[in-house]
Amino acid sequence: MSVIIAKGISKTYDPDGMPVLALQRIDLEIREGEFTAIVGPSGSGKSTLLNIIGGLDKPSEGMVEVGGHMITELSDNELIDFRKEHIGFVFQAYNLIPVLTARENVEFVMLLQQRPKAEREARTKELLHAVGLDDKMDKRPGELSGGQQQRVAVARALAPKPAFILADEPTANLDTKSTENLLDIMAELNREEKITFIFSTHDQRVINRARRVITLVDGAVASDEKRD
Repeated sequence: MSVIIAKGISKTYDPDGMPVLALQRIDLEIREGEFTAIVGPSGSGKSTLLNIIGGLDKPSEGMVEVGGHMITELSDNELIDFRKEHIGFVFQAYNLIPVLTARENVEFVMLLQQRPKAEREARTKELLHAVGLDDKMDKRPGELSGGQQQRVAVARALAPKPAFILADEPTANLDTKSTENLLDIMAELNREEKITFIFSTHDQRVINRARRVITLVDGAVASDEKRD
């Protein structure tokens, strides 16, 4: 089953009256359970593509369908609600709320969804256990290492049971051990829970783990390699 279908995606920025083509007529289909890395040199359009398929930005041309919903036709407010319910995000900078504990950070999205308290608490405990942070639930981000913060971010992204996880350079600020631990967790979630992960990355360690590698050059797909 396809979780993302993108057709004819182009994006042009015009910051100073000089149009810059960031993406040019990209067709892309991501199926459920994929572990995909989008790679390419700086300026190739990786983050722009991730932002568009995640509903954080809109294309200049083309359409994106997520789980049967045409997100390129949604209003800004509709997109906010859609992202909250269907898409999980993991960012390079963690983006945790500093005054909240790990438990509260994971629970926050479910609170916005108005899920019952018992369901929120059970799901939070389950996810923090899955990422190996049973003993860190009541720690705030400032009391956690970078690798631990990123694991909280993964648990938070999984909390609403999204259709897929978008991870934009999630290992950029991590050391080798933390990166390997994080990738082990993501790979296990992908394998055991069939969770779909899509990475934008320069990190060869992530690329080595991916079962599909899409290479962008100058805003276009240069290659699309599927691995066993």
